[in-house]
This record gives sequence, structure tokens and C-alpha cells, in this order.
Amino acid sequence: MRKISCLNAIADCGLARLTDEYIKVENPAEAEGILVRSASMHEMEFSDELYAIARAGAGVNNIPLDRCAEKGIVVFNTPGANKNGVKELVLAGLLLSSRDIVGGIEWCRTQKDEPDIEKKVEKGKKAFAGCEIKGKKLGVIGLGAIGCEVANAAIGLGMDVYGYDPFISVNAAWMLSRSVKHILDVDTIYRECDYITIHVPLMDTTKHMICKDSMEKMRDGVVILNFARDLLVNDDDMEAALQSGKVRKYVTDFPNAKTASMEGAIVIPHLGASTEESEENCAMMAVDELRDYLENGNIRNSVNFPACDMGVCNDVARIAVLHANIPNMIGQVTAMLGNDGINITHMTNKSRGQYSYMLLDLESTVNAEAIKHLEKIQGVFKVRVIK
Repeated sequence: MRKISCLNAIADCGLARLTDEYIKVENPAEAEGILVRSASMHEMEFSDELYAIARAGAGVNNIPLDRCAEKGIVVFNTPGANKNGVKELVLAGLLLSSRDIVGGIEWCRTQKDEPDIEKKVEKGKKAFAGCEIKGKKLGVIGLGAIGCEVANAAIGLGMDVYGYDPFISVNAAWMLSRSVKHILDVDTIYRECDYITIHVPLMDTTKHMICKDSMEKMRDGVVILNFARDLLVNDDDMEAALQSGKVRKYVTDFPNAKTASMEGAIVIPHLGASTEESEENCAMMAVDELRDYLENGNIRNSVNFPACDMGVCNDVARIAVLHANIPNMIGQVTAMLGNDGINITHMTNKSRGQYSYMLLDLESTVNAEAIKHLEKIQGVFKVRVIK
């Protein structure tokens, strides 16, 4: 039986995709695979029997990617599975920031006991008037699965959309509406756009990308939306920009002690992917990725190892080698197998940055002695017999 541990609640429709050869265990130290959503794994110790972690969601800041890679643990995420849920909330954010809907609702509640509430509403509603988003300029920074959805939807609402992503994928480019203006310099978005929404991963190069320097380049009264990651925005600089009027509204899906008390901020309790549909899509995708890796060795949507797919093994055996991306690794592995009298029928080796992955289909079963020989090669993280 293959042992799977869930660090968070995973939608039943996802867990239902596990076959009878899988069993759930409470202790993650016993598991071959882990399913996780938001639980932090940075302080966890990983057993040698752990092969993969699947995050039911896009962000993986709660997982130590390099430490996992060096122990031969493949980390998966589920890009695009929650894109519609996040897109819809971004659109809600656009509307909430352009018209003071929240303020109007709260004011109406204070008037609930007034006998002439209808008259008071007619006199008081002008305090909550706003503008329409049709015809306004929206800058979308990051054109991945969610950014593309937001850009296309905004086009449908009549906005003038600018998109920026120096690393846009071919698939994303195909999905993007032709009406979106593809911008090559993010400063153009800062200068031109009335609304700016960010959809990039949190990395050293993107941390605090929205800060005093970038906001100084923006139009006065700009609206900024952050449904990607908390630390993409410098909260101290944002508070100052809201106080000065440089930023008219800040919409964020990431409450903290600072943002929750900011005047002019609309703070949402991290609801971006909190829909029944998004949670189910993420769970099913995460389980499928985990199963395909454990059963066949194939890698789809890993964030620390390259994509690799050799389908189902029709030969006698298949082994997987996770290793450092260094010269002569293929030669060493194939020579070692040859010395043990094992013939290779099919193989592939893929690299991603400093990490690589090798799949080999063999004409004969591989014995424990041969695996030990492979594990002793310098730069090999883990060798796994799949069949």
C-alpha cells in the first residue's frame, strides 16, 4: 500500500481519486506522498521514504523547495486550478474600489431604525458615489493563468487593458485576448494606468515591487489590487501613499495588523481561491499529479524539478534518478547500469536550473546492489524503483 498524508483538509472529490492501493496515514513521517494547502513545512523533517509533496494551490512559499530537491523530493503545485475563483474576486475588487459600495452598505445599516430612511438615502447617497470602470486603463502585471483570466475579463467589461510579463509562456500568450496591449516595460503601466493588479510569484526580485519608488511613477489617485502575495507590496509605503492621496484605494486579499487598520484599504480575508469549485479543482489536480509521479515517475507542474513524461512503462522495469545538474551524470548512470548487466530500452534526462531528473526503462529487473551503486554517484539525490 502507498501511504499518503494530508497536512490540511483536502476536498473529498480529490481524495476519491486515490485507488485502493493508497492509504491515508496521520503521521507524515510514514508517508510516500504528502498533500498540503497552507500548512508551513519549513520546520519539518523529511523522511527518506518521502518522494513527493503536492500543494493544492499555486503558491509554494510554505514549502522549502531547495531542501526538498536535495533530498530527492519532488514538489508539485496546481497552477490554474483556482484561476476562475481568483479572477472573479479581482473583478469584485475593481468594482469595490471604484464605487464606495462597502461604505454605502455600512452607512445604510446605521440608518436602519430611521422612519424616513428612504429620504435620507436619497440625500446621503452622493457621499458614496464613484466612477465606472468601463473605459479606464487597467495594468495587469504578470500574465500567468490568473493574470490572463483577469485581463480577458476586463476587456469584456470595456476596460483598456495593458499587460506586462517578460516571461510570458506560449500557452499564456495564446490564451490572451488580442485586445490586451502587451507592454515591454512595467514603467509604462505605472505611468498610464488608473488601476494596477499584480499576479506574480513572490521571489527575491518581486518582494516589495510595489513600494515608494514604483508608486511615485504612478498616476495620482491610482487603485492598486493585490490578490497574489502579501509581500509583493511594502505596507509602510502603501500606508503613506494612501494618506497622501497618491493611491486612492488599495485592495488586498491579505489581512495583517498593518493592512487591516489602513484608511483607504479594502481588506478581504484571503478569499481568492476560497470557493468550492477552486478547492475541488486544486484537490483533484494535486492528487492526479501525485499519483502519476508515484506510479509512473512522470512529473507535471513541479516547482523544483523539470517536467518529464514517459507515459506508462511497458518494459520490465523503470527507475528514476533525481540528481544535480552536473556534467557526465548520464554517462555515469548508464555505465553503472551497464557494469551490472542491465540494458536500457528507453530513457530521458531533463534539467531545470541546478536540478535534473532521469527516467530509465530497463529490459530486466534491477537489484538492490545496482541501486546502491547508483546512489553512491556524487550528485545523486535519490534513486527510486518505480516498476
